[in-house]
Amino acid sequence: MKYVIGLDYGSDSARAVVINAETGEELASSVKYYPRWMEGKYCVPTANQYRQHPQDYIDVLELTVKEALSKCPSGTAETVVGIGFDTTGSTPVFTDKNGTPLALLTEFSENPNAMFVLWKDHTAIKEANEINELAAKWSTDYTSYEGGIYSSEWFWAKALHVLRADEKVRNAAYSAVEHCDWMPALITGTTKPENMFRSRCASGHKAMWLEQWGGLPSEEFLVALDPALVGLRSRLYTETCASDTKVGTLTEEWAARLGLTTHVAVAVGAFDAHTGAVGAEVKPGALVRIIGTSTCDIMVSSYEEMGDKLIPGICGQVDGSVIPGMIGLEAGQSAFGDVYAWFKNVVAWPVVNILSKTSLVDEATKQKLIEETLDQIIPALSIEAAKVPVSESAILATDWMNGRRTPDANQMVKGTITGLNLGSSAPLIFRALVEATAFGSKAIVDRFIENGIEIKEIIGIGGISLKSPFVMQTLSDVLNMPIKVAKAEQACAFGTAMFAAVAAGVYTKVEEAQSTMGQGFTKEFYPNADNHKLYLDIYANYKKIGHFTEKELFS
Repeated sequence: MKYVIGLDYGSDSARAVVINAETGEELASSVKYYPRWMEGKYCVPTANQYRQHPQDYIDVLELTVKEALSKCPSGTAETVVGIGFDTTGSTPVFTDKNGTPLALLTEFSENPNAMFVLWKDHTAIKEANEINELAAKWSTDYTSYEGGIYSSEWFWAKALHVLRADEKVRNAAYSAVEHCDWMPALITGTTKPENMFRSRCASGHKAMWLEQWGGLPSEEFLVALDPALVGLRSRLYTETCASDTKVGTLTEEWAARLGLTTHVAVAVGAFDAHTGAVGAEVKPGALVRIIGTSTCDIMVSSYEEMGDKLIPGICGQVDGSVIPGMIGLEAGQSAFGDVYAWFKNVVAWPVVNILSKTSLVDEATKQKLIEETLDQIIPALSIEAAKVPVSESAILATDWMNGRRTPDANQMVKGTITGLNLGSSAPLIFRALVEATAFGSKAIVDRFIENGIEIKEIIGIGGISLKSPFVMQTLSDVLNMPIKVAKAEQACAFGTAMFAAVAAGVYTKVEEAQSTMGQGFTKEFYPNADNHKLYLDIYANYKKIGHFTEKELFS
């Protein structure tokens, strides 16, 4: 038997999954949280600053792989033939000439600007606006294949913001790398910027890379944006690779650290949403929704279907970014589960801040009460909210609590709730928030359809799709489409493992790996036609209130 390991680096934790490359059977997995991140280090939520230390990534790599292998039958490690990574993105970091993230150097070890800038860091809104303004009047609109609007969540905005904010980092920075590119480079010894394999997924969707115009935006464009960027382009890359490409094999050091052999092939990295779509068996006509704290919506389209289309307001259309030989399309919402988590924190304020100080019960009992209450808030709200008929859902909300990713990125907009009265209860407000996230999803689906992209089926992956029937049924009703839920709980890691299997030579192309290693689906939600009709009117009001708040309050 031949085994592969899929490494999935999320926002809070990383997971390693050991999979039989010839059957798709999952042997074992391990999940570890980033230690420094869990302490809240280097993040300032009030300033939208979210940074992660590269040492966290290294620590959990060793811990997850070793633990997962320890759960496997004896001899499994010797028969692992491939390993692959997916990460959040855009999550870049500046490096020295050796490709070492600056935060791994002693003088920058506690400097957040020398660390990876997490996808949801929104400190670069100003820089994103400047990129859009310059691109609109430049001879080549470098944003045209990224939906026509550049986001503060993406590579160039973040890079420019850090260079402007920190002179020491600016003077020390030689190059920059995405998280998904650095992990394969690290364990294969190809970290020097000129030797790194760069992800087609990351570069095309987030860094304005396009083969037709010679790769990244021109030096003239970047310097016109800010002289701080002078020379950086030449120290980055020109060529990019799809994730079925082999970067190399494990170095002796990393083979020993992970308990594997030096024969293990390492695949080019990609973003989690893209590998998740592969793991969920994406194909033309299927929209895969990775539903978690935020959402990413991924499709693949044939060259014939895409033709010369440029779809406005999405997160990019890139040749080979999902499956080689097809155009990968990405959209998404900046907040989905995070909207529910925000409301949970609002409701839980007395529990955390008042009950925690009570002297009526002993400390152990108090902590158990707090933990049980916090665990039950969302499930209890869901049960009560589900009892409310759509016709009685009078509260209206927008889902822009963390800005808007698509359609038409705008990180300046804010969430709204209206229609409140003295009878508005927590379950009613929660229902409005769930409906708002579904309406945000419909706006994305409509944008694809309006631009000639056929959607035959919707596939949900991620924790919410598996654990929240109320959310999924609401989503199905609003979209008026059935939604299949992928069986694999770790679809992103499965997709990464499929790429690893191709890079290792087990399969010749990704579609073969999908056919053999795919896990299928566990359930399907079907739309209620009566509810959908009612939701059409509510959705029209959602668009009205969204337009008003964006134009009148946050323009």
